[in-house]
Amino acid sequence: MARTPVMAAGGIVLRQGQTPLVAVVRLRKRNEWVLPKGKLDDGETPRAAAEREVMEETGHDVAVHEFLGTLVYESRGGSKVVHYWRMEAGHTPVRELMRDVKAVDWLPLGEAVERLSRGYERAFLQHVGPIALAAANGVGSVVLPQAAQPALQEHKTDREGFLQNLLRLFR
Repeated sequence: MARTPVMAAGGIVLRQGQTPLVAVVRLRKRNEWVLPKGKLDDGETPRAAAEREVMEETGHDVAVHEFLGTLVYESRGGSKVVHYWRMEAGHTPVRELMRDVKAVDWLPLGEAVERLSRGYERAFLQHVGPIALAAANGVGSVVLPQAAQPALQEHKTDREGFLQNLLRLFR
């Protein structure tokens, strides 16, 4: 019998500056660098969990913006489903880091991708990071990788309706 997936949420957390910076956190237990995220509490929405978890792991209050995507992977014998939003953090922390987090680093996108310990998180940030940066800079349309463009063009109307309905779930 299949286990119920673990539901989690987090953020691609940006701090604006001359060069925008992305938050990565170092876990104390495994000494790994990861994107800030965590499990949903009972009755909590993914968006609310994302905001709470990011604040606990980075120490920063954040403004939550658009939904960026979902990452699904195997973790300790079961699936983990993590929903991510673009977030903006202030320059000054407002609280101490939670005990599970050893450190937070703020890095340019390329360095943040390189720093991540898990391959699936590196691939995810490499794909959604440029979208998050473009959105943070007010760029209306983002050029997707060439491989994704034909599929989007063929099914654009079906996909727009689907995406609008999906986004309503996370507001």
